[in-house]
Amino acid sequence: MFKYTMNKWLGLFIGLILVVATVYFAGMNTWGLRYAAITVFKGMLIWIVFFIGLLLIILGISDLKD
Repeated sequence: MFKYTMNKWLGLFIGLILVVATVYFAGMNTWGLRYAAITVFKGMLIWIVFFIGLLLIILGISDLKD
């Protein structure tokens, strides 16, 4: 269906631009984005820990089957 794939260097470059732009705008604290980003990060941290634990449980169960 899709025959075009992104060049790996182009993807890396775009990702680098997005990360640098995010850090730059968060550092400027435009429209209070720094505090909003910190709040979202705190909430996201809980979900990441939860899903890592869930992943480890699933991997452990799959190892028990073998």
